[in-house]
Amino acid sequence: MPEILNRGDIHAFKEEVLSLIGQDVSRCIQCGKCSSGCPIAYEMEHLPSQILRFIQLNMQEKALKSNTIWLCAVCETCTVRCPESIDIAGIMDALRKICRQRRIKPGDPKIAKFNEIFLNSIKGNGRVYELGLVMKYNMATAQPFKDAMLGPVMFGKGKLKVSPDKVQDITPVKAAFSKAKTFIAPKTKE
Repeated sequence: MPEILNRGDIHAFKEEVLSLIGQDVSRCIQCGKCSSGCPIAYEMEHLPSQILRFIQLNMQEKALKSNTIWLCAVCETCTVRCPESIDIAGIMDALRKICRQRRIKPGDPKIAKFNEIFLNSIKGNGRVYELGLVMKYNMATAQPFKDAMLGPVMFGKGKLKVSPDKVQDITPVKAAFSKAKTFIAPKTKE
């Protein structure tokens, strides 16, 4: 079925992104350098260049419901490679912020669960506790033994610790989370 463009104010979504991050996606020439350099493009539902095109065409629903914006690692490879100097990683952040404000959840519930567990780990410890993250995520997604064979190898190489390393003063971390409440949407009952 062909995609019907939103004929309302075609620039509304683009202007919203511009107001959040100061990046004008109109400058994107669709060269594809961002997508070809992205280290996790193979996992994405839509390539970074496609997300920018959705914004240009006011295809809000397609952009905001794409798992791509949640999978982006914000490594900034796309941003560095862009010949138009567009902060694509920043745009992905802005799209996540819009989703949280509008209470739009990722299409894949596992992505939402990972983000929740990841942020709670940082909030509680001041940094990510990898073992706790993996264990909680695997339990939450009903796959308790996923990657279990990697555990002993990771322990043997000193990559995993049994107990979390906490930062000495967690106050600044808690303050950052408190300040970011508008960015991180509160839990809603489903």
